[in-house]
Amino acid sequence: MSNLVLISIPAFILLMVIEGLYTRKHLGPRIHGYGLGDTRTSLLMGVFNVIINGATKFAMIPFFAWVYEHRVANLGRIDQAWSWIVLLFAEDLTYYWFHRLHHEVRFLWAAHVVHHSSERFNLSTALRQPLLTPFTGPLFWAPLALVGFPPVMILTAQACSLLYQFWVHTEAVDRLGPFEWVMNTPSHHRVHHGANVAYLDRNHAGIFIIWDRFFGTYEREDDRVVYGLTKNVETFNLAKVGFHDVVAMVRDVQRAPTFCAKLGYIFAPPGWSHDGSTQTANQLRALFGKSSSVVHTDRPLD
Repeated sequence: MSNLVLISIPAFILLMVIEGLYTRKHLGPRIHGYGLGDTRTSLLMGVFNVIINGATKFAMIPFFAWVYEHRVANLGRIDQAWSWIVLLFAEDLTYYWFHRLHHEVRFLWAAHVVHHSSERFNLSTALRQPLLTPFTGPLFWAPLALVGFPPVMILTAQACSLLYQFWVHTEAVDRLGPFEWVMNTPSHHRVHHGANVAYLDRNHAGIFIIWDRFFGTYEREDDRVVYGLTKNVETFNLAKVGFHDVVAMVRDVQRAPTFCAKLGYIFAPPGWSHDGSTQTANQLRALFGKSSSVVHTDRPLD
């Protein structure tokens, strides 16, 4: 997977340059565009993610191989087109649940939040990848090996999904009509990066938006998206961007008055609090309804 990403880096850079020139000329003040500090942070986080991903492969590949040796089916046929098609959908469904749970479980969110920490939305945002999800992610893809997909097929499908998701991080592409009924698009993913109450924890799709439509997490882009977190990090310090919610979670656990409350700050959704002083995304939607123009700033560091 890392090799496919690495050989795509020149294309990533070229597309970012093209996007930056196009948006400056044609969209201007309508969008946030690029910022030097923000872009530098995104690129550096991407570099560190690739390094960590490469290192974790030494454990992940043997793990997938071990699960594959104990498989209960043989769906993975490298030389069969139908097998790749099945894997395309199976991997994307796996990604959906990986992504969704990394929004709905606090300790997983603490790992994933890095990707949402930019207050801008452009192709460089796609490269602002977390440092900790290479450790929290592999277990989600293990069932693919269990049903008979060999590790090389799983890693290839993961890479294809990651490459597809690069282009959806842009404001330069508007609505795409019927294509959006099935596929993830920039419009769908702009919603996903929104801090607007109606947009929180919505549109977790990788390639296909059908999973969000089926499982009830789809939201249409209506009002203008406010990018970032409900309480922004407001720094380009890499350590703070990478680990700010891990620190916040540990602090919440330490301060929790009971054992059950401590567990809540680890396993409950982001924004959960034992005393109701902060709210989860679902609680905020219950308070404010579907008014996507509302942006709440008391949901801590998420």
